[in-house]
Amino acid sequence: MSRQATLAIALIGLVIAAFTLPIADWVAAFFAWVQANPTIAWAVFIGFYVAAVVLMLPGSLLTLGAGYLFGLGYGFVIVSLASTVGATCAFLVGRFFARDWVAEKLGAMPRFAALDRAVGERGALVVLLTRLSPAFPFTLLNYALGLTRVPLKTYVFVSWLGMMPGTLLYVYLGSIAQNLTALFSGELAESPVGNILLYLGLAATLALTILITRFASGALDQQLQTSDEAEERASS
Repeated sequence: MSRQATLAIALIGLVIAAFTLPIADWVAAFFAWVQANPTIAWAVFIGFYVAAVVLMLPGSLLTLGAGYLFGLGYGFVIVSLASTVGATCAFLVGRFFARDWVAEKLGAMPRFAALDRAVGERGALVVLLTRLSPAFPFTLLNYALGLTRVPLKTYVFVSWLGMMPGTLLYVYLGSIAQNLTALFSGELAESPVGNILLYLGLAATLALTILITRFASGALDQQLQTSDEAEERASS
């Protein structure tokens, strides 16, 4: 069995295990451990986050948790670093170790074929738009971009830049939670003035994220359409 096939089987097994095991309980226990060990918590949190990204687990809960555990400033820096490192690891796995497996998974998705052509033509711009747009799932996108011709340095920098708005929003949401229960129930503050300030900040952050996302989605669709039209002209 080839190294690529072995790695692909291992990844599939880890992903299945991740979705069948009590992940939520483990995350809650991990958050409690972080609070009890603040000195090394940030480094362990980054490692935990990177592993979650590579295993294609949704990172929203961890991003919320970073805001709750570390606050808006430190939480944003930690998640920004961790998500970029995780995305880079997945990119390298997709490019060098599990290329055939990733290509097989993406073969039934015409949109990813258009993405490959668009990246070849516009490179950094298309990668940035995919990061800002919800049209492509974040975890799968990390592996998919590994199959494209985008240079590693470009991928790392543009991914880091494009993930910032979403990271800021989720970290902010986590930072205004009073406890772990409030993190999921929406109980943000107790005083009227505090509630007003918190909701104003949330509204501003959410509005900015929506505006950026809508712009990115429209621009990305235009880039993909242009790429498809260019291919049709070349083949005719």
